[in-house]
Amino acid sequence: MRTSFCLTGLLALGGCSLLPKPDPNQAWIDLHTNPASQLRAAEVDDKPLDDDRFFQVEPGSHELQARLQFAVAGSDVGPSSAALPRNCEVRVQYAGFDAGQRYRLVAGNIGFRPWVKLYSADNQLLARGREGRCGEF
Repeated sequence: MRTSFCLTGLLALGGCSLLPKPDPNQAWIDLHTNPASQLRAAEVDDKPLDDDRFFQVEPGSHELQARLQFAVAGSDVGPSSAALPRNCEVRVQYAGFDAGQRYRLVAGNIGFRPWVKLYSADNQLLARGREGRCGEF
């Protein structure tokens, strides 16, 4: 039992090492959400990304688009209802991305409505985003 637990932990850590090394000439944006949801990078300035695990952008102003998948609790849908899966686009605009800096894009939901916020490495709120369309895409 202990061996399988250790092996699982090592495999999980190994997955983190599969991310590319950040380019010091660009800003790196990590993605965070709660364990029951999934947040994926989608586009920067309306251009699709090849890798949906993170954003890496040149210094300056950019609009980040991500996809948030979450389940709306049955109690938010109606009496005796099952959880409802939801797939939403979230967008955040920020003009001050700096080279070599790390940022965090954090997203979640309140009922049917998604939210998104951008934080600096020292946990300063930099921008609040907006909900895009929700549905199948």
